[in-house]
Amino acid sequence: MLVKDLGEFNLIERFKKRIKLDSSVFLGSGDDCAVLKFDKKRFQLFTCDMIIEGVDFTHKDDPYFIGRKAVAASISDIASCLGTPTYCLVSLGMPKNTSLKFTDRLFKGMRDICREYKINIVGGDISSSRKIVVDVSMLGLVKKDNLVLRNGAKPGDLIFTTGESGGSILGKHLNFTPRINEARFLADNFKVNAMIDISDGLAQDLNHILRQSKAGALLYEGLIPKSPKARNLADALTSGEEFELLFTLNSVEAKRLLKKRIVNFKLIGEIVEKKYGFKLVYNSGRIKDINLKGFTHF
Repeated sequence: MLVKDLGEFNLIERFKKRIKLDSSVFLGSGDDCAVLKFDKKRFQLFTCDMIIEGVDFTHKDDPYFIGRKAVAASISDIASCLGTPTYCLVSLGMPKNTSLKFTDRLFKGMRDICREYKINIVGGDISSSRKIVVDVSMLGLVKKDNLVLRNGAKPGDLIFTTGESGGSILGKHLNFTPRINEARFLADNFKVNAMIDISDGLAQDLNHILRQSKAGALLYEGLIPKSPKARNLADALTSGEEFELLFTLNSVEAKRLLKKRIVNFKLIGEIVEKKYGFKLVYNSGRIKDINLKGFTHF
Protein backbone atom coordinates (compact mmCIF):
# COMPACT_ATOMS: atom_id res chain seq x y z
CA MET A 1 0.00 0.00 0.00
CA LEU A 2 1.14 3.52 -0.78
CA VAL A 3 0.68 6.72 1.21
CA LYS A 4 -1.72 8.02 -1.44
CA ASP A 5 -3.88 4.91 -0.95
CA LEU A 6 -4.07 5.39 2.82
CA GLY A 7 -4.74 9.15 2.75
CA GLU A 8 -3.55 12.02 4.93
CA PHE A 9 -5.83 11.56 7.93
CA ASN A 10 -5.50 7.78 8.05
CA LEU A 11 -1.73 8.19 7.95
CA ILE A 12 -1.92 10.54 10.94
CA GLU A 13 -4.02 7.96 12.81
CA ARG A 14 -1.50 5.25 11.89
CA PHE A 15 1.28 7.27 13.54
CA LYS A 16 -0.89 8.36 16.46
CA LYS A 17 -1.62 4.76 17.51
CA ARG A 18 2.11 4.13 17.91
CA ILE A 19 2.81 7.13 20.17
CA LYS A 20 3.01 6.73 23.94
CA LEU A 21 2.77 9.89 26.04
CA ASP A 22 3.89 10.57 29.59
CA SER A 23 1.96 12.42 32.30
CA SER A 24 3.32 15.84 31.29
CA VAL A 25 1.08 15.77 28.19
CA PHE A 26 -2.55 16.78 28.67
CA LEU A 27 -3.40 16.19 24.98
CA GLY A 28 -1.24 14.94 22.12
CA SER A 29 -1.97 14.55 18.42
CA GLY A 30 -5.49 15.08 17.13
CA ASP A 31 -6.33 18.74 17.67
CA ASP A 32 -5.04 22.08 16.39
CA CYS A 33 -2.40 22.13 19.14
CA ALA A 34 -0.80 19.69 21.52
CA VAL A 35 -1.62 20.70 25.11
CA LEU A 36 1.13 20.38 27.72
CA LYS A 37 0.99 20.84 31.49
CA PHE A 38 2.57 24.18 32.47
CA ASP A 39 1.47 25.60 35.83
CA LYS A 40 -1.58 25.66 38.10
CA LYS A 41 -3.54 28.12 35.98
CA ARG A 42 -2.28 27.60 32.43
CA PHE A 43 -1.55 25.01 29.77
CA GLN A 44 1.21 25.35 27.20
CA LEU A 45 0.13 25.00 23.57
CA PHE A 46 2.51 23.54 20.98
CA THR A 47 1.88 23.47 17.23
CA CYS A 48 3.75 23.36 13.92
CA ASP A 49 2.97 24.14 10.29
CA MET A 50 5.00 23.45 7.17
CA ILE A 51 4.46 25.17 3.82
CA ILE A 52 6.08 23.93 0.62
CA GLU A 53 6.68 25.48 -2.78
CA GLY A 54 4.29 24.04 -5.33
CA VAL A 55 1.77 23.02 -2.67
CA ASP A 56 1.13 26.10 -0.52
CA PHE A 57 2.71 28.81 -2.67
CA THR A 58 4.65 29.30 -5.89
CA HIS A 59 8.11 30.77 -6.42
CA LYS A 60 6.42 33.68 -8.21
CA ASP A 61 4.54 34.70 -5.05
CA ASP A 62 5.83 37.63 -3.02
CA PRO A 63 8.29 36.09 -0.51
CA TYR A 64 7.09 38.58 2.12
CA PHE A 65 3.68 36.94 2.18
CA ILE A 66 5.19 33.45 2.01
CA GLY A 67 7.07 34.18 5.22
CA ARG A 68 4.09 35.87 6.80
CA LYS A 69 1.82 32.93 5.95
CA ALA A 70 4.21 30.41 7.47
CA VAL A 71 3.94 32.12 10.86
CA ALA A 72 0.29 33.16 10.58
CA ALA A 73 -0.85 29.56 10.07
CA SER A 74 0.57 28.58 13.46
CA ILE A 75 -0.90 31.69 15.10
CA SER A 76 -4.27 30.54 13.77
CA ASP A 77 -3.79 27.15 15.46
CA ILE A 78 -3.03 28.83 18.79
CA ALA A 79 -6.09 31.07 18.34
CA SER A 80 -8.33 28.06 17.73
CA CYS A 81 -7.51 26.81 21.24
CA LEU A 82 -8.17 30.33 22.63
CA GLY A 83 -4.50 30.78 23.49
CA THR A 84 -1.87 33.47 23.09
CA PRO A 85 1.24 32.76 20.96
CA THR A 86 4.59 33.34 22.65
CA TYR A 87 7.64 31.78 20.92
CA CYS A 88 8.47 30.17 17.59
CA LEU A 89 11.26 28.32 15.81
CA VAL A 90 11.67 28.56 12.04
CA SER A 91 13.29 25.96 9.79
CA LEU A 92 14.05 26.81 6.15
CA GLY A 93 14.86 24.57 3.22
CA MET A 94 15.89 26.28 -0.01
CA PRO A 95 17.88 25.74 -3.22
CA LYS A 96 21.49 26.96 -3.13
CA ASN A 97 20.83 29.48 -5.90
CA THR A 98 18.07 31.29 -3.98
CA SER A 99 18.74 35.05 -4.02
CA LEU A 100 19.43 36.93 -0.80
CA LYS A 101 16.81 39.45 -1.90
CA PHE A 102 14.24 36.63 -1.74
CA THR A 103 15.40 35.34 1.65
CA ASP A 104 15.53 38.84 3.18
CA ARG A 105 11.97 39.58 2.12
CA LEU A 106 10.84 36.13 3.29
CA PHE A 107 12.32 36.81 6.70
CA LYS A 108 10.81 40.29 6.83
CA GLY A 109 7.36 38.76 6.42
CA MET A 110 8.02 36.44 9.35
CA ARG A 111 9.60 39.14 11.49
CA ASP A 112 6.82 41.67 10.92
CA ILE A 113 3.97 39.37 11.90
CA CYS A 114 5.90 38.17 14.94
CA ARG A 115 6.35 41.77 16.02
CA GLU A 116 2.66 42.46 15.44
CA TYR A 117 1.62 39.63 17.76
CA LYS A 118 4.57 39.94 20.18
CA ILE A 119 6.02 36.53 19.31
CA ASN A 120 9.72 35.83 19.84
CA ILE A 121 11.63 34.04 17.07
CA VAL A 122 14.10 32.08 19.18
CA GLY A 123 15.98 29.99 16.59
CA GLY A 124 15.55 27.34 13.94
CA ASP A 125 17.46 25.50 11.22
CA ILE A 126 18.48 25.95 7.57
CA SER A 127 19.08 23.24 4.97
CA SER A 128 19.48 22.98 1.22
CA SER A 129 16.50 21.52 -0.65
CA ARG A 130 15.16 21.30 -4.19
CA LYS A 131 12.18 23.50 -3.32
CA ILE A 132 11.54 26.18 -0.73
CA VAL A 133 10.17 24.79 2.51
CA VAL A 134 9.26 26.84 5.60
CA ASP A 135 8.44 25.03 8.82
CA VAL A 136 7.31 26.90 11.94
CA SER A 137 6.98 25.43 15.43
CA MET A 138 5.13 27.66 17.90
CA LEU A 139 4.45 27.75 21.62
CA GLY A 140 1.56 29.52 23.30
CA LEU A 141 -0.24 29.74 26.61
CA VAL A 142 -3.90 29.38 27.51
CA LYS A 143 -5.74 29.64 30.79
CA LYS A 144 -7.01 26.22 31.81
CA ASP A 145 -10.57 27.55 32.06
CA ASN A 146 -10.36 28.93 28.50
CA LEU A 147 -8.91 25.92 26.69
CA VAL A 148 -11.21 24.78 23.89
CA LEU A 149 -10.74 21.71 21.69
CA ARG A 150 -12.62 19.99 18.89
CA ASN A 151 -14.48 17.49 21.06
CA GLY A 152 -16.87 19.69 23.05
CA ALA A 153 -19.74 20.36 20.63
CA LYS A 154 -23.15 19.35 22.00
CA PRO A 155 -26.62 18.99 20.44
CA GLY A 156 -28.34 22.36 20.69
CA ASP A 157 -25.13 24.32 20.14
CA LEU A 158 -25.15 26.93 17.40
CA ILE A 159 -22.28 26.99 14.88
CA PHE A 160 -20.41 30.19 14.01
CA THR A 161 -17.50 31.28 11.83
CA THR A 162 -15.47 34.46 12.04
CA GLY A 163 -15.80 35.48 8.40
CA GLU A 164 -16.51 34.63 4.79
CA SER A 165 -15.25 31.56 2.94
CA GLY A 166 -14.50 30.66 -0.67
CA GLY A 167 -11.94 31.63 -3.27
CA SER A 168 -8.99 31.76 -0.88
CA ILE A 169 -6.65 30.59 -3.67
CA LEU A 170 -7.15 34.00 -5.30
CA GLY A 171 -5.11 35.68 -2.59
CA LYS A 172 -6.41 35.16 0.91
CA HIS A 173 -4.42 31.92 1.34
CA LEU A 174 -1.26 34.06 1.38
CA ASN A 175 -2.47 37.29 2.95
CA PHE A 176 -4.90 36.58 5.78
CA THR A 177 -5.34 37.84 9.32
CA PRO A 178 -5.14 35.10 11.96
CA ARG A 179 -8.17 35.53 14.19
CA ILE A 180 -6.28 35.97 17.45
CA ASN A 181 -8.22 39.11 18.43
CA GLU A 182 -11.54 37.35 17.90
CA ALA A 183 -10.25 34.41 19.95
CA ARG A 184 -9.27 36.70 22.81
CA PHE A 185 -12.68 38.36 22.71
CA LEU A 186 -14.41 34.98 22.92
CA ALA A 187 -12.10 33.78 25.69
CA ASP A 188 -12.80 36.89 27.78
CA ASN A 189 -16.56 36.93 27.30
CA PHE A 190 -17.98 33.52 26.37
CA LYS A 191 -17.80 29.81 27.09
CA VAL A 192 -16.91 28.18 23.76
CA ASN A 193 -17.71 24.47 23.50
CA ALA A 194 -15.65 23.47 20.44
CA MET A 195 -13.41 25.21 17.93
CA ILE A 196 -11.14 24.60 14.93
CA ASP A 197 -9.55 26.86 12.34
CA ILE A 198 -10.58 26.43 8.71
CA SER A 199 -7.44 25.21 6.97
CA ASP A 200 -8.83 22.33 4.88
CA GLY A 201 -12.33 23.65 4.14
CA LEU A 202 -15.37 24.59 6.24
CA ALA A 203 -17.21 21.30 5.70
CA GLN A 204 -14.18 19.08 6.24
CA ASP A 205 -13.02 20.94 9.34
CA LEU A 206 -16.52 20.96 10.84
CA ASN A 207 -16.49 17.21 10.23
CA HIS A 208 -13.42 16.96 12.48
CA ILE A 209 -15.44 18.61 15.26
CA LEU A 210 -18.39 16.30 14.62
CA ARG A 211 -16.27 13.15 14.71
CA GLN A 212 -14.51 14.06 17.92
CA SER A 213 -17.70 15.36 19.54
CA LYS A 214 -19.76 12.36 18.34
CA ALA A 215 -22.39 14.71 16.96
CA GLY A 216 -24.16 15.74 13.76
CA ALA A 217 -24.87 19.15 12.25
CA LEU A 218 -27.26 21.12 10.09
CA LEU A 219 -25.87 23.95 7.97
CA TYR A 220 -28.25 26.43 6.34
CA GLU A 221 -27.64 27.55 2.77
CA GLY A 222 -28.85 31.07 3.40
CA LEU A 223 -26.48 31.54 6.34
CA ILE A 224 -23.21 30.36 4.74
CA PRO A 225 -21.09 33.54 4.40
CA LYS A 226 -19.71 33.34 0.87
CA SER A 227 -16.73 35.49 -0.05
CA PRO A 228 -17.17 37.70 -3.14
CA LYS A 229 -14.42 35.52 -4.65
CA ALA A 230 -16.30 32.27 -4.01
CA ARG A 231 -17.37 30.54 -7.22
CA ASN A 232 -20.46 29.02 -5.60
CA LEU A 233 -21.76 27.46 -2.39
CA ALA A 234 -19.63 24.34 -2.83
CA ASP A 235 -16.52 26.51 -3.04
CA ALA A 236 -17.47 28.29 0.20
CA LEU A 237 -17.81 24.91 1.90
CA THR A 238 -14.59 23.34 0.57
CA SER A 239 -12.11 26.20 0.07
CA GLY A 240 -8.99 25.52 2.14
CA GLU A 241 -6.63 27.93 3.87
CA GLU A 242 -9.36 30.36 4.84
CA PHE A 243 -7.99 30.46 8.41
CA GLU A 244 -11.30 31.58 9.88
CA LEU A 245 -12.34 30.19 13.25
CA LEU A 246 -15.22 27.72 13.28
CA PHE A 247 -16.81 27.26 16.72
CA THR A 248 -19.90 26.28 18.68
CA LEU A 249 -21.71 27.92 21.59
CA ASN A 250 -24.64 26.68 23.62
CA SER A 251 -27.94 28.46 22.95
CA VAL A 252 -27.63 30.89 25.88
CA GLU A 253 -24.11 31.95 24.97
CA ALA A 254 -25.05 32.13 21.28
CA LYS A 255 -27.93 34.51 22.01
CA ARG A 256 -25.57 36.74 23.98
CA LEU A 257 -23.14 36.84 21.07
CA LEU A 258 -25.86 37.54 18.51
CA LYS A 259 -27.18 40.44 20.59
CA LYS A 260 -23.81 42.13 20.29
CA ARG A 261 -24.29 42.27 16.50
CA ILE A 262 -20.55 41.91 15.83
CA VAL A 263 -20.17 41.62 12.07
CA ASN A 264 -17.16 39.27 12.29
CA PHE A 265 -19.19 36.44 13.83
CA LYS A 266 -21.48 34.57 11.43
CA LEU A 267 -24.13 32.07 12.52
CA ILE A 268 -24.21 29.20 10.00
CA GLY A 269 -25.98 26.23 11.59
CA GLU A 270 -26.58 24.04 14.62
CA ILE A 271 -25.25 20.89 16.24
CA VAL A 272 -27.68 17.95 16.38
CA GLU A 273 -27.59 14.35 17.56
CA LYS A 274 -25.13 12.13 15.69
CA LYS A 275 -27.94 9.98 14.29
CA TYR A 276 -29.15 12.89 12.13
CA GLY A 277 -25.80 13.09 10.31
CA PHE A 278 -24.22 16.11 8.64
CA LYS A 279 -26.67 17.87 6.34
CA LEU A 280 -27.25 21.04 4.37
CA VAL A 281 -30.67 22.70 4.52
CA TYR A 282 -31.33 24.54 1.27
CA ASN A 283 -33.39 27.73 1.07
CA SER A 284 -36.07 25.68 -0.69
CA GLY A 285 -36.39 23.44 2.36
CA ARG A 286 -34.66 20.47 0.70
CA ILE A 287 -32.22 18.67 2.97
CA LYS A 288 -29.18 16.84 1.63
CA ASP A 289 -26.21 15.00 3.14
CA ILE A 290 -22.94 16.95 3.02
CA ASN A 291 -20.33 14.73 1.39
CA LEU A 292 -18.06 17.50 0.14
CA LYS A 293 -14.35 17.03 0.67
CA GLY A 294 -11.86 19.78 1.39
CA PHE A 295 -8.12 19.76 0.81
CA THR A 296 -6.01 16.71 1.59
CA HIS A 297 -2.30 16.18 0.83
CA PHE A 298 -2.73 12.55 -0.23
